[in-house]
Amino acid sequence: MIRPAPGRDRFGGGEAPRVAVVGGGIAGLAAATALAERGVGVTLYEREQGLGGRLTGWPVTLADGSTATMSRGFHAFFRQYYNLRGLLRRADPGLGMLTGLPDYPLRHGGGTGLYDSFTRVPRTPPWSALGFVALSPTFGLRDLARMDPRAALPLLDVRVPQVYEELDAVSADNFLSRIRFPEAARHLAFEVFSRSFFCDPGELSAAELVLMFHIYFLGSSEGLLFDVPDEPFPAALWEPLGTYLTGHGVELRTGTAVEEVAPAVGGGLTVTAAGRPHPYDALVLALDSGGLRHVVAESHRLCDTPWRERIARLRDAPPFLVSRLWLDRPVAAERPGFLGTSGFGGLDNVSVLDRWEGEAARWAARTGGSVIELHAYAVAPGADRADRQRLLVEQLHRVYPETRDARAVDARHEWRADCPLFPVGGYGDRPTVRTPDPNVMVAGDVVRTDLPVALMERAATTGFLAANALLERWGVRGQTLWTVPDKGRSAGLRALVHLARRRP
Repeated sequence: MIRPAPGRDRFGGGEAPRVAVVGGGIAGLAAATALAERGVGVTLYEREQGLGGRLTGWPVTLADGSTATMSRGFHAFFRQYYNLRGLLRRADPGLGMLTGLPDYPLRHGGGTGLYDSFTRVPRTPPWSALGFVALSPTFGLRDLARMDPRAALPLLDVRVPQVYEELDAVSADNFLSRIRFPEAARHLAFEVFSRSFFCDPGELSAAELVLMFHIYFLGSSEGLLFDVPDEPFPAALWEPLGTYLTGHGVELRTGTAVEEVAPAVGGGLTVTAAGRPHPYDALVLALDSGGLRHVVAESHRLCDTPWRERIARLRDAPPFLVSRLWLDRPVAAERPGFLGTSGFGGLDNVSVLDRWEGEAARWAARTGGSVIELHAYAVAPGADRADRQRLLVEQLHRVYPETRDARAVDARHEWRADCPLFPVGGYGDRPTVRTPDPNVMVAGDVVRTDLPVALMERAATTGFLAANALLERWGVRGQTLWTVPDKGRSAGLRALVHLARRRP
């Protein structure tokens, strides 16, 4: 647990500062929530028409005349996402909008037929990691004998932020090669983590990979099972949270892009949006890496030159593809709601949305069909998009052969390239929550922090941290945060690592 700095509970009438939060994704919503609950006057700017950022959704009309909600694709709400789940509880205290999937199955192609499951893996460290090895078909006795236990020591006692000092200069691929992990295990287990960052293991910092292993295996007891929203993102998550925020006085300016930010004469900042300048006491930049680069590049007097140059060096992960198919017949009844895949020609996972999303289930029940979503991460930037879309559907036919005879009532393909890249050696360039200007904070999944968080949970956590940093300056108590431990939970494993490192 991370307690905020002490202070009064909230601002009194008439004295509250005004803060602009730029970005309506998870990080911006977390910052706006923590500030508004303490009585701060908040204006939230979001370029898109709806909230949610990279988890937004929008209506589409299908070829059969029905209306559906399209999005940028499936996201797993892991049970270690304590701060994200705390944010969502503002609108639904019981998290009734989330439903648990029974397993996180992984299937490998290439003729091996290997299939991993996390249902029976113990959740308590260190038995979680040991159980995965014991139950996984990708680990044989000969494989275990070949592994280099000394090279694997960083996995057993992950410490944050020291893990970045030790491993940020190494790629995830090279790190796993040092350990001599079985090839199939690398594909079925660790490559799943690297592709969660929309990144090839050869480009991803090993520190991020090892941190993910800590979060899900040795730092928590929730394991790798997860929840999903039971309706599309807008209806399940963001519209209720938006109502909560407006009830706390937040002004939501969706469909409004911020063009420039500048220090104001006499203090504070001026935010220019839709061609009009607006004065604020402080600012939270809660944008994706591309949006952050753009706003900072247009804000020539924001913070200082070295900080702006670091922001300019941030890179985006390779493009990814989300293909959603509305099929005229169901897939086999035993198909899981989600399946991670490797060795299927670039297909990274398959979701059967009508297994768990209400809107898709209603369409499937009405038509007798099914709604399938396919993901391809880290696609080569120069790839032919039409060819890649066709290939993804062909791979679906390999994974679920009954879909070969199905007709697509409609199909939608979303190409995006706006997720942050966590490259080898890139940790030092990533922004922190605090900036050289004490009135300007940064939040988002690209932001580095000393806490063991990643992905959506990093976005939520840094959003709360940004709000806390401002509230601390104003003598107001902030949001209490929760994370997995910042070091391995098993005292026995920590002692083993310490002993092994002392030996020559």
